[in-house]
Amino acid sequence: MVPTHMFLTRGVGVHREKLASFEEALRSAGVAYCNLVCVSSILPPNCKIIPRKRGEELLNPGEITYCVMARCETNEHNRLVSSSIGVAIPEGRHKAYGYLSEHHAYGETDEEAGEYTEDLAAQMLATTLGIKFDPDVAWKEREQVFKMGGKIVRTQNITQSAIGKSNLWTTVVALAVFIPLENIPNPDRSPRKKK
Repeated sequence: MVPTHMFLTRGVGVHREKLASFEEALRSAGVAYCNLVCVSSILPPNCKIIPRKRGEELLNPGEITYCVMARCETNEHNRLVSSSIGVAIPEGRHKAYGYLSEHHAYGETDEEAGEYTEDLAAQMLATTLGIKFDPDVAWKEREQVFKMGGKIVRTQNITQSAIGKSNLWTTVVALAVFIPLENIPNPDRSPRKKK
C-alpha cells in the first residue's frame, strides 16, 4: 500500500484524565473515530496533500488509518507544550519521495516548533539528495540553500501548542494522516459518502 493522498491536522484536549485529554485532542483534530497506526516519516512519491475537511470526508469510523503523529501532554500549570509535523517535498515529486518529521516539546511556541520540524524534514531530505549544507547555520538561511538548489521545492508544517492548567491534563497533537487507497473515489464514480 502506497498512499496517494494525505492531510495535515492538529488538535488540543483538556481533561482531568490523561487518556481522555488525548481523546479530546484527537476529536479536535477530527480523527478520533479512526484506529490510528503510527508510521515513520516518508512522504510517498506523488502523494497529494489535501485539505483537512476533504481528508476527513474520505475516512470511515473504525478503519485502520496510518499517520505520522506528534503528541505532547502536561498536567503542570502554565507549562507550554507543543507538537508539530514538518513536511519537505522534493522537486520531481512524481518519482522522488519526501520527508515528514514529528517533534514534541516543552516551552516552544508554535513558530519555534514549526520551524524546527520544517528544518528537520528538509535536512533528512537533503541528506538523501546529496545536498551539502551547514547544520550550524540558522534554518532561514538553510531554507534558502535548499530551495535555491532546486531539489527541495517546498516545506511546511502544522503545529499545535497549549498552556497547561492546574489539576488537568492538556494534550496537543499534530498529524499527517494517510488516506487508505480504497477510500479514494474513482473518477468514474460519485464520491464516497461517510458512513
